[in-house]
Amino acid sequence: MDKRDNHAIIYDKQVIEFMAVAVEFCSLLEQDAAPARGEWVGHMVKLLPLLYLKAWLLPEAVPSFSEELPAFVKEEDYNRVAHTVEKVMGEENVYLDVFVEEMRYSDTPVTSFVSEAIADIYQDVRDLVSVYQFELTAQMNDALYVCREHFFTYWGQKLVNVMRPLHALKSREWTFANEDMHNEEEPWD
Repeated sequence: MDKRDNHAIIYDKQVIEFMAVAVEFCSLLEQDAAPARGEWVGHMVKLLPLLYLKAWLLPEAVPSFSEELPAFVKEEDYNRVAHTVEKVMGEENVYLDVFVEEMRYSDTPVTSFVSEAIADIYQDVRDLVSVYQFELTAQMNDALYVCREHFFTYWGQKLVNVMRPLHALKSREWTFANEDMHNEEEPWD
């Protein structure tokens, strides 16, 4: 692949759209003050499906791996994001996961954590966002390749899995709000 092809891929419309959602996702997770659970979950149930769709539509890149890709997300960053999400989610952080390999041969439920799934997604997405933010043109193609590959082999399934407990929380919130509204209405005479 020559430089023109590389440039066309790293600045493809689908990549730019993915990056817009990815930056918003990372920004939400990097806020100094954690938002209230309802607000945070509301943002996540909107951002995660967009992130999934935009990752699915990323163009296929051919890796060159001429340089080792920088890892921008350090262990402290990962742990900070995981801890913040764990704090926001509280007792709702744990959920039963049926789409894990261990479940295939087990009679007991396998628990997963919203905080861990979100931090795993964040790690790959943030590494790609950082390469683009620092305009590391020589590494953009390979970072795009790695993020897309990890989407299909790892964090895409995590994203889908974590949507289930987040959707359940948001649905419960909606149900309670509608029940309260119906209870406050005057009966028809």
